[in-house]
Amino acid sequence: MSAARSKAAARTAAICGAVVLGMTGAAFAAVPLYRAFCQVTGFDGATRRADKASSTVLDRTVTVGFDANTRGLPWEFTTEQTRQVVKIGATNMAYFKVTNTSDRPATGMATYNVVPASAGPHFRKMQCFCFEAQTIQPGETVEFPVIYFVDPELATDPETRRVDELTLSYTFFPTDPAKPG
Repeated sequence: MSAARSKAAARTAAICGAVVLGMTGAAFAAVPLYRAFCQVTGFDGATRRADKASSTVLDRTVTVGFDANTRGLPWEFTTEQTRQVVKIGATNMAYFKVTNTSDRPATGMATYNVVPASAGPHFRKMQCFCFEAQTIQPGETVEFPVIYFVDPELATDPETRRVDELTLSYTFFPTDPAKPG
């Protein structure tokens, strides 16, 4: 093989190696980046974080259902209430309960979404256990509040103005307690 061909082959191999490394890095970054994108935009039913309560409360009500699930954790995760009828714009509180049924501590992080997905951007959480990883001790039961409101824009958005029922769903997955959520 000539020196020029050998040099071209080495350059091609280096480019392929860089592409493989870049693709691997992108694959690992995809989930956290997608989650951050959904939380900021409300895309795909993700809710948005709110720093303060709504200043407008409408007379119109919606029914908010609650759903609790776990995947890969020895936890019993339940809702304290299955539904709440709330005024749009009013601040509300819902409770969830988690019991670690194992004989060792376990750490989990909750993902969440709203159905229908078009209502996700209008569901605002001011306080939520889902904002950070939770470590539950063996046999311990913890009650978690969620403080939220349904943004009044739900009533005027062409995609959601007829929505009168939505469901907030959480799923806890195991996570490394040393890593931030």
